Amino acid sequence: MLEISHLTLSYGEKRVLEDFSLTLPLEGVTVLSGPSGCGKTTLMRCIAGLERPQGGTVAGLSPRETAFLFQEDRLFPWRTAEQHILDVLPKARRGEADRWLALAGLEAEKAAYPAALSGGMKRRLALARALALGGKLYLLDEPFTGVDGDRIRSLMAALKDLGTPVLLSSHEALVRSLADRVVDLDGPPLCRQENPDE
Repeated sequence: MLEISHLTLSYGEKRVLEDFSLTLPLEGVTVLSGPSGCGKTTLMRCIAGLERPQGGTVAGLSPRETAFLFQEDRLFPWRTAEQHILDVLPKARRGEADRWLALAGLEAEKAAYPAALSGGMKRRLALARALALGGKLYLLDEPFTGVDGDRIRSLMAALKDLGTPVLLSSHEALVRSLADRVVDLDGPPLCRQENPDE
């Protein structure tokens, strides 16, 4: 279980998390859903160890055991699609590059540079790179920006097939409908203290 207990975090005068608690099973695909700016990203960054809250704890998993997909694609203009995947694979797993490109539907673009990719393709490449990185929990911040509905359906199915728990943020109805569970959030500040329905 992922145990988020009494998290409090402020940026200057702005309180983003207020005594926020949540318990989640480390299985399946969980969607954090809520309006833009409500604190979803900040919560995920706390779980990943990228932000240090002023109070509270996250237990059940080390930040080092997570793989994080940022809202920005963060692709390198001088690296091909395949090279982006190879960059995060250890030597013993380099043969997996084609698998991750195929998962994202980018087999034909393996030699393409980011400038030649559409916005949706760039997002799928960033997602594939995060998944290739591996871990015991995937934290995916708005992973389907610019991705069409059919691709979202296939990617959500692929995420479930990985067998690794996924926590992703999205407010899209389609993504919500395909998830194993949805946690509805509102803020700022986030102050939700009950657990989601299974």
